[in-house]
Amino acid sequence: MSDAFIHFRAAVVQAAPALFDRDASTAKAVRLIGEAAAGGARLVLLPEAFVPGYPRGLGFGTRVGNRSAAGRLLWQLCWDNAVEVPGPAVDALGAACRAAGVQAAVGVVERDGAGGRGTLYCSLLHFGADGRLLGVHRKLKPTGTERLIWGEGDGSTLAVRDTPLGRIGGLICWENYMPLARMALYAQGVQVYLAPTADARDTWQATLRHIACEGRCFVLGANQYVTRAMYPPGIPGLEDLDGQPETLCRGGSAIVSPFGEVLAGPLWDQAGILWAELDLGEVVRGKFDFDVAGHYARPDVFRLTVNTRPKPSVVRRRARGGDTSDADAASNKKTTRRRT
Repeated sequence: MSDAFIHFRAAVVQAAPALFDRDASTAKAVRLIGEAAAGGARLVLLPEAFVPGYPRGLGFGTRVGNRSAAGRLLWQLCWDNAVEVPGPAVDALGAACRAAGVQAAVGVVERDGAGGRGTLYCSLLHFGADGRLLGVHRKLKPTGTERLIWGEGDGSTLAVRDTPLGRIGGLICWENYMPLARMALYAQGVQVYLAPTADARDTWQATLRHIACEGRCFVLGANQYVTRAMYPPGIPGLEDLDGQPETLCRGGSAIVSPFGEVLAGPLWDQAGILWAELDLGEVVRGKFDFDVAGHYARPDVFRLTVNTRPKPSVVRRRARGGDTSDADAASNKKTTRRRT
């Protein structure tokens, strides 16, 4: 049977992690993947930065021209609890998918530990039902003050993957407001579009529905439900939450059809799991009258060029010939395999 006519159940998880605790957050993600699978899901999406959490409301002691000592300690706490790829947290999440027989995508704060580098990235890990890590997407442009704590990804992770459940890809939070990034996924034939987020505004629902109509794809949106009481006491900068509402993120997770119809959700002001039945034949039927990267495109007028090559900050070259060294070439190939 063609992938276009696969039917399966998908789930989005709305929950809070054990904030600033990688191991406990990973254990919770493992449990939630199992719960979603027990409800019949074959594909599970968890929110942006679920491991070890989105540091909503915290300022990291920053002012223009100045960073505080306490802010640096808070950033170190985030760094200490970030996820290395590969690493134990990745192994545990993969094992959970293998045990449950489901594909899953999990938002993490990724630590680039290679060669002593210290940058953090907001990333989405995509696992196969056999537990293999299928790919990593790093957020191309952190939003607002996220840029103080996270680096920028590159085009090497802007990928849609062929899986037994169809062609799956996605973007993280406000990357979804980048029309060219969306078009890069549409052109790869995305059928199930993953949109984990930290945006709990009502307007985000319009974004999910617009992407579904524009891409003629199913859209899965997962957000966290977080309250002030969930923050661990004693972390640096906790006073930044003074005066903020008790509910810091009210959720809004949802699943939308290729025609923009809401199949599940939005879920507000509580933790929970949403399920919906996906018929990939609906993706095909939707493209009868609108295919944004096909018959509705105008390549004679518009053209998008996407650079999918990794962009390392330093490239060492041989003293003679100017070619990248064999060691560096092998390293680049390994990076490409891991992230695309």
